[in-house]
Amino acid sequence: MNDLINDLYQEIILDHGREPRNFGECEPHNKSADGHNPLCGDSLKLTFLLNDQNIIEDIKFIGEGCAISLASASLMTEKLKGKKIEVAEEIFKDFTNLVSGSDEDLKVLNEEDSLYALKGVGGFPMRVKCATMAWHAFNQALKD
Repeated sequence: MNDLINDLYQEIILDHGREPRNFGECEPHNKSADGHNPLCGDSLKLTFLLNDQNIIEDIKFIGEGCAISLASASLMTEKLKGKKIEVAEEIFKDFTNLVSGSDEDLKVLNEEDSLYALKGVGGFPMRVKCATMAWHAFNQALKD
C-alpha cells in the first residue's frame, strides 16, 4: 500500500511539474513577490489579488525551475485560491512543517491533501528549498 501511495504522490508531482496550474500573471493584482533558489536555479514571480474581505481571489505564478519547485507552486496556487488570508497562513505553516520534517502537529492539512505529495522532500534537505520557494514568496508578498 505504501508503494501505491508513493507512486501516486510521484505522479502528482510529475503532472504539476509538466503542466503547472495557474501559470501566468494575475491582472489585476495587488500583491506580488519574487522567489529565487540559487542552489537549483529556480526562480518565479508570484502575483495575487487579495480582495477587501481578505480572500485570495486569484493567484498565479510565472517562472522556471525543477519539477519540485513548479509542482509546489502549482499545488500552492490551487490550494490558496479562494481562501481567507488567515487560513492561507495556517496552510503555509503546515506545509513548511510538512516538508521540513517538523514534528509539529498540522492544523489544516491531512494525508488526503494533494500537498502531501511533497512530504517526501523532507528527506532531501537540498530539495526543501525547491519545495518551499513559492510558499516563502507568498509569505513575503503578505508582509509587503
